[in-house]
Amino acid sequence: MNNPRLITILGPTASGKTAFAARFAFITDGEIISADSRQVYRGMDIGTGKDYTDYIVEGNRIPVHLIDIVDAGYKYSLFEFQKDFVDVWKDIKARGRQPILCGGSGMYIESVLDGYMLVNVPHDDMLRKVLENKTHKELIEYLSSLRQLHNVSDTSSRKRLIRAIEIAEHTNKNLTPESSFPFFDKIILGIAIERENRRRRITERLDARLDEGLVDEVKGLLDKGISPGDLIFYGLEYKYVTLFLLGKMTCKDMRSKLNTAIHQFSKRQMTWFRKMERNGYKIHWIDAALSMEEKLDRALKITGKQAR
Repeated sequence: MNNPRLITILGPTASGKTAFAARFAFITDGEIISADSRQVYRGMDIGTGKDYTDYIVEGNRIPVHLIDIVDAGYKYSLFEFQKDFVDVWKDIKARGRQPILCGGSGMYIESVLDGYMLVNVPHDDMLRKVLENKTHKELIEYLSSLRQLHNVSDTSSRKRLIRAIEIAEHTNKNLTPESSFPFFDKIILGIAIERENRRRRITERLDARLDEGLVDEVKGLLDKGISPGDLIFYGLEYKYVTLFLLGKMTCKDMRSKLNTAIHQFSKRQMTWFRKMERNGYKIHWIDAALSMEEKLDRALKITGKQAR
């Protein structure tokens, strides 16, 4: 392969992807880049599932990036994530290590795999008029003349093709060295967990987090001056526990509604990953029920990596 390689490990919440990614990083001399839209926030630990012990493998702490990088209350953007990803990617590659993108935030993952920086590209009506009479094949050829195609997601529909051409045209005219996105070959590993097992794990993990002090964590954030609106904005655990602390629901209702919301979120994650597959991304699914050794063996064969 001519380009550097990015290995991506994705999966729904409670699938065990983080522990697997850490173990895989350990045996392949890798470092993890988190693709979790809420773990970027300092002080939001229990609710976002920062299971720091997962990153300790045989007494070694696996390097993990883009966790705890901004204060709670801040609204971290997808564009900022892309910029931070590029900085971390360059640093990891400069040190000769293997970057491993890991997370469950489909939009964050896809923003990296799409291979171009988010920019505020306006609609170009004149360009669209030129493109409207071109065939699907001609649009693909046109996009190929503007930039290298690293996946087929942008060619899956006329709408995506025309927007990709619009972005490529704008980027080529306005690109600066600081805004360029690295090219890499992609291998995507997915942790597949059976639905009932996933539901059981979600409920058990929620109860464990409540026992670990989730309510106290949210109360502490409120006491530090973070507004209820900001915490509700972060959703799931922070939304429902904040509403409970504001007296807008009972503890029992909070737990019940939150449990349902996490199950729904997990379902949306899988819907996003299936959409990625329909758009041309090849996800190599590995059964979560396998032993860690079996999962690692499968991953090594898929990626062609050698265990150190």
